[in-house]
Amino acid sequence: MILEEIEAFLGALPPRRALIGLDLGTRTIGVAVSDNRLSIATPVSTIRRRKFGLDAQALIDIIEARNIGGVVLGLPRNMDGSEGPRAQSTRAFARNFERLCPLPLTYWDERLSTVAAERALLEADASRAHRAEVIDHVAAGYILQGALDRLGNLRNE
Repeated sequence: MILEEIEAFLGALPPRRALIGLDLGTRTIGVAVSDNRLSIATPVSTIRRRKFGLDAQALIDIIEARNIGGVVLGLPRNMDGSEGPRAQSTRAFARNFERLCPLPLTYWDERLSTVAAERALLEADASRAHRAEVIDHVAAGYILQGALDRLGNLRNE
C-alpha cells in the first residue's frame, strides 16, 4: 500500500519493526535499514539492478531477514519540486513492488541526498573507488534518516 503522506505511513506501520530505505538508481539500488525504534538509519548494501523480478526478490529477502515493517523510497524530485522521468520511474517501481510486498510504502524527497553522502565520504577521506562502491547505500541512509527524523517529530507532536 503506497501512502503519499508521511502521517498516513506512520499510522500504518506495525509496532517495533524496522524500516528499509531505498535509493533507486538506473544501475543500482542503495539499501539502508533502521533500528526497530525508528531512530537510526544504517546503510546496508547496494544491489546491482538486473530485472525487476530479481531486484524485487533481493529486496524481499532483506525485508524478511530483517523483519522490516515499512518501505521508504527516495523520490528524486527536481530542484524546483517538480517530478521528471526519474521520479516517474520510481513511482512505477513502487506500483510494481507494491504487488509483491504487502508492507506500507512511502516516498521521501531525496533532493541532495547523494550530494550529502558524497560530502560525508569525502570528509571521511574515502578513496574514489570506495566512494563509488558505497555511495548508493550511504545515500539510502540519508534518505531513510530524513524520513525517520520526520516520523520522530510526528510521534512527539
